[in-house]
Amino acid sequence: MSLVIDHVTKRFDNFTAVDQLNLTIPKNEIFGFLGGNGAGKTTTFRMLLGLLAMTEGKITWNNETINYEKSDLIGYLPEERGLYPKLTVKNQIIYLAKLRGMSKQDSLPELEKWLERFKVPEYMNKKVEELSKGNQQKIQFISAVIHKPELLILDEPFSGLDPVNVEMLKEAVLDLKEAGTTIVFSSHQMATVEELCENLCILLKGKPVVEGSLREIKRSFGKKNLLIHADYSLEFLKEFPGVAKYKRLNEGCELQIENEAVSQEIFNGLQNRGFLRKFELEEPSLNDIFIEKVGASYE
Repeated sequence: MSLVIDHVTKRFDNFTAVDQLNLTIPKNEIFGFLGGNGAGKTTTFRMLLGLLAMTEGKITWNNETINYEKSDLIGYLPEERGLYPKLTVKNQIIYLAKLRGMSKQDSLPELEKWLERFKVPEYMNKKVEELSKGNQQKIQFISAVIHKPELLILDEPFSGLDPVNVEMLKEAVLDLKEAGTTIVFSSHQMATVEELCENLCILLKGKPVVEGSLREIKRSFGKKNLLIHADYSLEFLKEFPGVAKYKRLNEGCELQIENEAVSQEIFNGLQNRGFLRKFELEEPSLNDIFIEKVGASYE
């Protein structure tokens, strides 16, 4: 059982938003779908949901075409939040759950459970417009998951949330995965993607520029990060052979180096210069990879 995106293309007149996209997302996985603004992520999500017709290609869930008859199997949290401001949380969620095939007697206990979990049980009879943006986001999330979907699509689920609420939502997402939900999500918060995803795809102008397991992507990137804290100037490392990037820090510097061997050369070059407090070699971050693969398109 998996989500298969097979040679999917979407054109708007002469503009190609998604270009021959091929992805297989296994069941019961959190899959990261990344890209800069205008990369084609939201367009792909809308095609997954059947809200937007494909120009070419095919999308299947468990070997069956996705359509409105299967909407009760899918949950969606859109980037543009879409709650009714004048409705109470209770009436809103019961109405949206009904559209997904749930009765009031089934949806109300689920809503109570989620409000308790998100530490806002007192919001049951409040109007949405009376809530802060962060708490509106929690309600929007509940609306996407109340019917226990098999496939959950989250478009920037953590944007605008403070760190406490980000952790709360992350825990909920991980629990849904453990319960068997397949989750596809986009985010600009690379550290969160690294934390949650085994596999990912980075889109650029509708085409994947990076795709696969996070571990393999990092390994094949080749470059490493080197963190150095010292009691003397490290400016000379800017021009050191094999140093691709130099970033000055309060206590030293952070380098991006071409490979592990360069770190040994740098270590040798630091000898007898003074007290070395920290010398730490790290894997490249997803942020590093994203900037290298997508950054040029922003310039």
